[in-house]
Amino acid sequence: MRIGLGFDAHRLAEGRKLIIGGVEIDYHLGLDGHSDADVLAHAISDAILGALREGDIGKLFPPDDPTYEGANSIELLRQVGELATAKGYRVADIDSVISAEAPKLSKYRDQMRANIADALGIGIESVGIKATTTEGMGYEGRGEGISAQAVALLEKA
Repeated sequence: MRIGLGFDAHRLAEGRKLIIGGVEIDYHLGLDGHSDADVLAHAISDAILGALREGDIGKLFPPDDPTYEGANSIELLRQVGELATAKGYRVADIDSVISAEAPKLSKYRDQMRANIADALGIGIESVGIKATTTEGMGYEGRGEGISAQAVALLEKA
């Protein structure tokens, strides 16, 4: 078995869609980034890549490569899952946490879990997602950005 840890953070910005876990969330701000800036998909991708000892998402999908401008991060996650399979591993379990003061994310959780499970070809019961606030502290608490952390357990296929 292999374990990997992932983290991602993006600034909130006007004129962008807020996409987390492949779900478009109704909010007046979105996350700024080269791709769709889906912090959850990025953190999970980094966790899997970490378990594979393949670096991070920026190594696989460079932020200065125009190919990935506006990219759908769930599709990038799918490619990370395919890399795990090609390396002889299967994703056994994912657990994650999103840190955001707003908006509230609980009503989107099940769809996020389904999107991630589908991208990785695993059961929804193998995808954990939690959301928390920082009670006004830090960039998340000030409403400047959103972050996500994830851990991935991979098993030899």
